[in-house]
Amino acid sequence: MADRSEHLATARELLAEHPVVDGHNDLPWALREQVRYDLDRRDVATDQSAHLHTDIPRLRQGGVGAQFWSVYVRTDLTGDAAVSSCLEQIDVVRRLAARYPADLELAFSAQEMEDVRARGRIASLMGAEGGHSINNSLATLRALHRLGVRYMTLTHNDTIDWADSATDDPRHDGLTAFGEEVVREMNRCGMLVDLSHVAPATMHDALRVTEAPVIFSHSSSRAVCDHPRNIPDDVLAQLPANGGVAMATFVPKFILPAAVEWTRSADENMRANGLHHLDGTEEGMRVQRAFEEANPRPRANAATVADHLDHMREVAGIDHLGLGGDFDGTAFLPDGLDSVAGYPNLVAELLARKWSPADLAKLTWHNAVRVLRDAESAAREVQSRREPSIATIDQLDR
Repeated sequence: MADRSEHLATARELLAEHPVVDGHNDLPWALREQVRYDLDRRDVATDQSAHLHTDIPRLRQGGVGAQFWSVYVRTDLTGDAAVSSCLEQIDVVRRLAARYPADLELAFSAQEMEDVRARGRIASLMGAEGGHSINNSLATLRALHRLGVRYMTLTHNDTIDWADSATDDPRHDGLTAFGEEVVREMNRCGMLVDLSHVAPATMHDALRVTEAPVIFSHSSSRAVCDHPRNIPDDVLAQLPANGGVAMATFVPKFILPAAVEWTRSADENMRANGLHHLDGTEEGMRVQRAFEEANPRPRANAATVADHLDHMREVAGIDHLGLGGDFDGTAFLPDGLDSVAGYPNLVAELLARKWSPADLAKLTWHNAVRVLRDAESAAREVQSRREPSIATIDQLDR
């Protein structure tokens, strides 16, 4: 017990100097689902543990220094409705930063991440989850970048017109020609290509085409837990040459083999109650908690996540790891990691496994800042030789 308390104290000291860059947090969508963006009803300057995994006091407690807020859009929203919904998500992130200027500050570059942290605030960045949000338009992609979006997850749970998802039937054997052009245009803009949620064939195609490092904003190891949302070893092994970063997620159904079948039953129960399995409303959360009470779930903990990180470090190396908890994007979380306040528990577990402070500093802060800086550098080089693409999906995928 003494070792545990010592590790926890050391973890907090380390995070004070090298805070967490969290790659993926769905607070914006939770605010949409629960209160339709009414920030008076979810004042995240105060304890929101009854409703959310995230609030400012717990971000501070967890040692979070930079947060990629997901500007996620559900895949049943398509076309212009998907674009409008993504804009609403961007708007609420900007409103949060304006409402809490002492704690949150927008950041649009690696240097701004460093500068915001130096001012004692939490750098707030944005990542668009799902390529359907650009409605097959490279001009829309560029507009999202100008509004501050610094990564785009190529798909969410469903295959889209130009990229196969990990959790849907494949239609393209990876990326189409237009999908490859999306990757090239993201490189030219300086927007990170996020390969969480995509099929392995899409991962391989993106790594073949990209001229900049990629990320996985919230994915763990498929060798440790054989779930399609995780990263196969043959892809992890390509990250050193690419320069990318894989950010381990905490979602139990992706990291704990025993949770996979349980989650399938829980999702079926949601549908039986007329709810989407990703429903984040209070009613959706009530139904999920009632199911858990009747059917106790297999429980993950910080050691479960650390098992993934140990394996990912063996395959990809310490310079290519990060953290992406997926808070407020899942109903269930590991014990000790049940909110954004839990990061010291994970760092303490890794300290107990003899991870060095230097390696932990890379995991929490330096790798994520470096990968964005490298994407910015690649963008400057690409812009020197290539104009914005005006290609259309009809031209390339006919």
